[in-house]
Amino acid sequence: MPHIPPQLPPALRCLKRILPRTKPSLHPARRILHLAPPWLLDDYIPRYHLISSIDAAKKRSEAYSHLRECNLCPRLCGVNRYKQTGVCLIGAETVKVSTIAPHFGEEPCFQGHNGSGSVFFSGCNLRCVFCQNHDIAHQRNGFDLTPEELAEWYMKLQEVGRVHNINLVTPEHVVPQVVLSILHARELGLRLPIIYNTSSFDSLESIKLLDGLVDIYLPDFKVWSNGTSRRLLKAHNYTATAMESIKAMHAQVGDLCFTADGIAKKGVLVRHLVMPGKEDEGREIVRWLAESVSTDLMVHIMEQYFPRAHVGKLRRGGATRDHVVGPGGILVTEAKTNVRYEDINRPVDLDEVASVRKAAEEAGLWRFVEAAKHGGFNI
Repeated sequence: MPHIPPQLPPALRCLKRILPRTKPSLHPARRILHLAPPWLLDDYIPRYHLISSIDAAKKRSEAYSHLRECNLCPRLCGVNRYKQTGVCLIGAETVKVSTIAPHFGEEPCFQGHNGSGSVFFSGCNLRCVFCQNHDIAHQRNGFDLTPEELAEWYMKLQEVGRVHNINLVTPEHVVPQVVLSILHARELGLRLPIIYNTSSFDSLESIKLLDGLVDIYLPDFKVWSNGTSRRLLKAHNYTATAMESIKAMHAQVGDLCFTADGIAKKGVLVRHLVMPGKEDEGREIVRWLAESVSTDLMVHIMEQYFPRAHVGKLRRGGATRDHVVGPGGILVTEAKTNVRYEDINRPVDLDEVASVRKAAEEAGLWRFVEAAKHGGFNI
């Protein structure tokens, strides 16, 4: 039976006469599927659950070996931490911890609604004169924990605090103990991503030891000039060290990725704290990140610098006194304060922050941590 085409409505028959006939294309139109971007994950399994028991045993052995001849930061103290301490003043069998709690002062993609399970380690391998956590990093306050006890605290954060991750803050000097704690927590049932929250003064040996255990690297690239690092961080090779460390971190876990709830699960987020009068160094840092790491790198350009620690303190010898002649020829003695690090003894100006942000955008960076517009969680 012959096929009878259906009758078109009069309006469509008219339109068919008006439209020109076109030959079918040899290249059909590309179909748009609206797939999720590469930084969106359906699900995530922490990396420490993916390594074999053999690799885990090797990492335990390497951790103990490093403690016997410590070379896990650029200070290269080389001491046996079972017998003596190096620059960090922390031994081998325990770590000193200031605070363990759900923390709501991190980036929104880390803290979420339940907080980031933060472990603030006491001590540091840098001596930043402006340290924003001076009471923790520069002073050995807190309580001692073995790696096994530390792992049990991770479990408390997971089961009681219901946090989104385990956030290890300033852990550069206790990497071996951290490695042992993560491996023990794996056996206890930990299933949260691990954040390594660092000042970037790490050795490549340290980053290699952490490979397979850390899901998120949160490095802070502080300064660019060697003169500034010597003067303000008390470190001679900070910039070169931070550059190679951040590249090694990115090679392990790539750009920052999220699950559909907006919580980061793996990757690198680089922080830069803009400092007063140092915005030119900040511009150099963001340009290097774009050119040498990735233009898809997540970056947090921070504006909360405030004079702390040793900044603004009187120089040794205290105040000086100037003798000046006042009105009527009367000799007046005026006290003139002479403070340390006077060039950074002020809050950062928002124009300085904007200058660094503009340089980052011009360099090709586009994934920035933004403040929540609605006053709540930005997830």
